[in-house]
Amino acid sequence: MSLFKDKTIVVTGGTGSLGKILTKRLLDETQGKPKKIIIFSRDEAKQHYMRLEYLNKHKSTDEVIYKNFQNLLEFRIGDVRDYHSVVSVVKDADIVINAAALKQVPSCEYFPQEAVKTNIEGAENIVRAIREHSFNVETVVGVSTDKACKPVNVMGMTKAIQEKIFIAANISCPETRFICVRYGNVLASRGSVIPLFHDQIKSGGPVTITTDKMTRFLLPLERAVDTIFNAIERAKAGETFVPRVPATNMVTLAQALIQDRGTEIKVTGIRPGEKVDEIMVSDEEALRTYESGEFYSIQAMLPELVKHPIKDPVLKKEYSSGDDLMNLEQTTNYLKEHNLLLDQDFKEEGEFLR
Repeated sequence: MSLFKDKTIVVTGGTGSLGKILTKRLLDETQGKPKKIIIFSRDEAKQHYMRLEYLNKHKSTDEVIYKNFQNLLEFRIGDVRDYHSVVSVVKDADIVINAAALKQVPSCEYFPQEAVKTNIEGAENIVRAIREHSFNVETVVGVSTDKACKPVNVMGMTKAIQEKIFIAANISCPETRFICVRYGNVLASRGSVIPLFHDQIKSGGPVTITTDKMTRFLLPLERAVDTIFNAIERAKAGETFVPRVPATNMVTLAQALIQDRGTEIKVTGIRPGEKVDEIMVSDEEALRTYESGEFYSIQAMLPELVKHPIKDPVLKKEYSSGDDLMNLEQTTNYLKEHNLLLDQDFKEEGEFLR
């Protein structure tokens, strides 16, 4: 497959967990050998350590990745908040994957203006750079979140506006295809619930749950990358791709990780801006949703972008993590399948060569 053959790909926020796995997948060349992969972020320390991870080979099979790194991977310091910085990197791109974000819900609640600068103004800087300079960017992918669907917190509100900015950009920049992907919490990514639960269990507990009613989709990080790749391959202008993944209650998740250790589970109360269920497709969006392989695709709301309106939507209601929950046995087996039980050789997703 040659999806990325000879393409220059810019990954904003590329030193995060998603950016690392995305970069690794791009470098394996299974979807074509890129011309260049540009990691664009403002954190020079993370860039330094990411660079070292590629330089320090751990086993002989790393040789291919090492050679690819030497030829293909470029690190650039910059910030999506700064227009001139964005112009300098977007001008070289065929594909832009915007993974830069302020995404910690409580942080965004206490510092909403900072979320606006990154999540909204950063997206507008990408669109503005393409529009004002007529850059030949083929595709821009906005990485969004379930929290943008029926948002109740600042993080979700700013991400919802980011989605709208990218979708509307298809009209002002018709030569570039702007699409989005939307998914929930990624299993074992840094800052997510599984590493927290592991640490709490190792420390003797308690394992803290904000509410015993909370449910979440269980999305492996590789599946998040699959969503991006499939959207780039198949999404039409203005569409949003959503993965179909299983869900579980957070108490069930904690019990699956605790197993027979007897660790206490403690309910601490919902944090500022936190949702009880993840919703990835709203009731209103369900009317514009169709199946695309293992994904749902939400058509744009703007009629100018929809050539073939859906006559028989695949969803009859919202797509929520509270709809169809795995039981304890199913949750345990799912965690085992993805090497996430505490007695397995677990490492956080986002570490380079696991």
